[in-house]
Amino acid sequence: MELPKYHETFIPILKTLSSGGFMSSRALAKSVRDNYYSNLPKELLDKKTSTGANVLIDRILWGKSYLKMGKFVHYPKRGSVQITDKGKEALNSGELLLSDLKSDPDFINHRSSVQNKKDNQIETETVDVDNASPQDLIDTGFATIETEVKSELLDKLKELDPYFFEKVILILLKRMGYGDFIETSKSGDGGVDGIINEDKLGLEKIYTQAKRYTENKVREKDIRNFIGAMSGDTTKGVFITTSTFDDLAIKKAREAHHSIILIDGSKLVDLMHQYDVGVQVKTTYKIKELDNDFFEGE
Repeated sequence: MELPKYHETFIPILKTLSSGGFMSSRALAKSVRDNYYSNLPKELLDKKTSTGANVLIDRILWGKSYLKMGKFVHYPKRGSVQITDKGKEALNSGELLLSDLKSDPDFINHRSSVQNKKDNQIETETVDVDNASPQDLIDTGFATIETEVKSELLDKLKELDPYFFEKVILILLKRMGYGDFIETSKSGDGGVDGIINEDKLGLEKIYTQAKRYTENKVREKDIRNFIGAMSGDTTKGVFITTSTFDDLAIKKAREAHHSIILIDGSKLVDLMHQYDVGVQVKTTYKIKELDNDFFEGE
């Protein structure tokens, strides 16, 4: 007997949520464990990861995260999980394999919204556990965790109050090494959400515009209005969105006499992850190697 793989928990998770109500993530994981895997030996049920987490609970929570990426479940409120109509359809079919999930359009779109080229390269490589080196497995595991965190981060940003989202952007830019920032008035700001100092003395200003969109793309008109608001005060601007820019918007920014940097949702969560804005370190792993200098000093 062995513990189920995370993707083998998909149907048990959906069955547990099939009543339609929502549960906390932790309660869901425990319910799945108790109702579907209680027959496993105690040593397996109590098995821990190197950081002390329960392996089975951890795999169930990963199963839940993957189902959420494919929109088979959703989070109606913080820390809670609920099955969707799509999840109910999958449950009625009686089977949901990892291959089904990875070919699902919603899953593919969700992953691609936060993956950069490096992530995609690692994700698409098939890892042969028997033949892969330990470093290969570590790199793949870290890439998967990072993608999941960025995915959750982007979802969270899309749910934020627009004014708070603007402040998050200014905090990020300051964390990146820019000077103090000024939040503009919430009315009549002329398409400018904030002003940051490019240098510590504030000799050079950079205007920012932040659009918290769920699905809509930033259009050419948005860029044009932003450029108009900058005229006469500065020639530098950063336009950030949780979605993407359409082709005309990108063309307008590229051809402008001003220097306009466009940051879409994927790039935004990359930067927030890199500069620890909205995320925190959960676990630190130490990988040790033989110290040959120690022995050569005999």
